[in-house]
Amino acid sequence: MDRLQAIQSFIAVVEAGSFVAAAEALGQSKAAVSRHVQELEAHLGTRLLHRTTRRLSLTPEGRLFHARGQGLLADLADAEAEVSARSAQAVGTVRVNAPVTFGHLHLAPLWADFEQRHPRVRLEVTLSDRMVDLVDEGFDLAIRIARLGASSLVSRPLSSTRMVLCASPAYLARHGEPTHPSELAGHTIWAYSGFSMGDEWPFDGPEGPVVATVHPTLRSNSGETCRIGALRGHAIVLQPSFLVGQDLLDGSLVELMPAYRSVRLGIHAVYPSRKHLPSKVRLLVDHLAAAFHTARWPD
Repeated sequence: MDRLQAIQSFIAVVEAGSFVAAAEALGQSKAAVSRHVQELEAHLGTRLLHRTTRRLSLTPEGRLFHARGQGLLADLADAEAEVSARSAQAVGTVRVNAPVTFGHLHLAPLWADFEQRHPRVRLEVTLSDRMVDLVDEGFDLAIRIARLGASSLVSRPLSSTRMVLCASPAYLARHGEPTHPSELAGHTIWAYSGFSMGDEWPFDGPEGPVVATVHPTLRSNSGETCRIGALRGHAIVLQPSFLVGQDLLDGSLVELMPAYRSVRLGIHAVYPSRKHLPSKVRLLVDHLAAAFHTARWPD
């Protein structure tokens, strides 16, 4: 008797409610499933199921063995997943969702190296600034730039980015440089429409928290659009350091009111569950974590 197969058949019969339904779920014949259960009962020396023409019910011994058998199969699945996760031989497709601009600038250069290391993995990368539902939409992994709240999802920190208030030297020459967040109401603002804070921009300054009310003349779901507007001298923007860090280093943009810092956001790899995490997903998360640990943008 194959004891594992017999236990699987018994549990399938209990959960499906009949030998026929269990056979369909297992992809076996009804006769085979019935034989497995009979062999298990003979091996244990006790009846596990009461069988009538109308229904099945568990004996007291059957209830005990069903509970223990479920735990046994769950432990076996955990052990298999753990061993699989340690294997470098990942196979299959990983569906990834990431923000558009961050995906272009900082993720696109990382995919080829991962493919070279794991040639049997296929990546399907979707860029969208929309908050996707990983489970409903079938994504294995998402990159999110946010202050994450409570969630059933599992997250791993990769890095962080600071929101920077900035403008070009040309804009400042024409309109002057604000020295306090309250002065932003009188300036031309281009704003990213995905900000959860809307038109109330938070800062932390010498006197503590300050909220600036802004009146954008342009809103866009593209941070790159706002950045280009700032580079061309049209407006003041509040954008992440991963996007404008190099512009600040080369002087194309100037950070405004450095004594007043805006929010810092975490950059996270998010996936549905830590339990039974496929090797292909774990390896990709490890690859991204290593890349962002050694290569950071100006902040």
